[in-house]
Parts: sequence; C-alpha cells; structure tokens
Amino acid sequence: MAEAPEDGLNEAPHFHGHRDRLRARFREAGSQALADYELLELVLFRAVPRRDVKPLAKALVDRFGSFAEVVAAPVPLLAEVPGVKDAIITELKVVEAAAQRLAKGQVKRRPVLSSWSSVIDYCRTAMAYADREQVRVLFLDKRNQLIADEVLQTGTVDHAPVYPREVVKRALEVSASAIILCHNHPSGDPTPSRADIDMTRRIIDVAKPLGIEVHDHIIVGKDGHASLKGLRLI
Repeated sequence: MAEAPEDGLNEAPHFHGHRDRLRARFREAGSQALADYELLELVLFRAVPRRDVKPLAKALVDRFGSFAEVVAAPVPLLAEVPGVKDAIITELKVVEAAAQRLAKGQVKRRPVLSSWSSVIDYCRTAMAYADREQVRVLFLDKRNQLIADEVLQTGTVDHAPVYPREVVKRALEVSASAIILCHNHPSGDPTPSRADIDMTRRIIDVAKPLGIEVHDHIIVGKDGHASLKGLRLI
C-alpha cells in the first residue's frame, strides 16, 4: 500500500489555491479588500511555506486586536502564541521596521510644518502600539527640516521620566532650532495628563531662552492622537 505524500512534497497542498487567490485579490483590489487576518496571512506565507496559516493569522488578530497590533506586539508576547516561531517573528518585525522607515521618509522629504499629517502618521506608526511609554523628540533645523529623531526615554506602561535640561542639551548638541515632542500612551487613550502638560511647559521654559522653539507635543495611542498646541494647552 502506497504511503501518503509527506507534507505535500508530491502534490500541491489544499491551501495553495487559497494562497494564489488571496495574492490575486491583493494585487487586483489592494489591501482595503482584505480583512486584517488575510493581510497577515500574506505576511506569514513567507515564513510558513508548507502549512495553512489562516488559523494562526486569526489567532494572532484575536490575541492582539488588529493587524497593526500584531506587527507591533512585543517579541516575548508573540512567542507565547502557539505556532509562532522565530521565522514568523522575524517576518512581522521586518514589516514593522518597513512601515516605520516609510513613514519617517515622508517626514524627511520636506519641512515638517508643511507636512503635519506625515508627522502624525510617523509618530503613530513608530509609537502608538508600544507596550511601554516612550518619549521621542524630533529635532529640526532653521528650515524646520528633520535633523534627528531620537527616543530619549523609555519607561513603564504609564510613565516615562523626562528631564527638560537633557532634552534641551541634546537639541544644542545636534544644533536644532526647534523640537517636536512625542510620546505614547499604552492605554490607548491619547488624552494629555496634567503631568504631560506640566512637563511640556517646563521644557519650553528651559528651551526658549536658548532660542529653541517647541512646536508641539504630540501624544499618540491606539485610539488616535492629541496635540497640546492644537488643544491650546501650550
């Protein structure tokens, strides 16, 4: 009695047709035509060439909430999901890095004050789904073009210590004329806290006498973003 083919080596596995159809739908209709788990399947195809990945893609979205949250999930949490191995984690983190690189490229192309939506998109892409608070500073030259983009502090789930003099010291080191502050709220709610407002005002007080302007402080979360300048809080 002939043995059944092992792992689909002698015949096309049943899911190959599904993969072809999904790729075709993506090419013809774009990502908007795909559910989050289907877009995730496309990413997983490369890491798992010989297994149906639809159940795993659905499990990941169920666990983390959305395509974006899966891609941005911390490595230790991804590794807890049954079936998620190193190859899958690498593919997900490549997608995350590519998204951040693309968003940052949009910010670097022209003065940030004339491309504010790109700044917001970049801050959200870089930080909105992080599991700990981070304080990021965009350092700008006299033409308001990006000189440097640095995470100056990483804290806990609800606090990241910020030292105004350290922020301004770094601005002087890179010869920045202006800065944009950005940090995330892992809770998802971007509403500024009293501490956020007070910290921003302290940085302004230190920066202004040295000729460094604080254009804004943007807070991002899964549920959107808030601008302290837009809210007239600074």
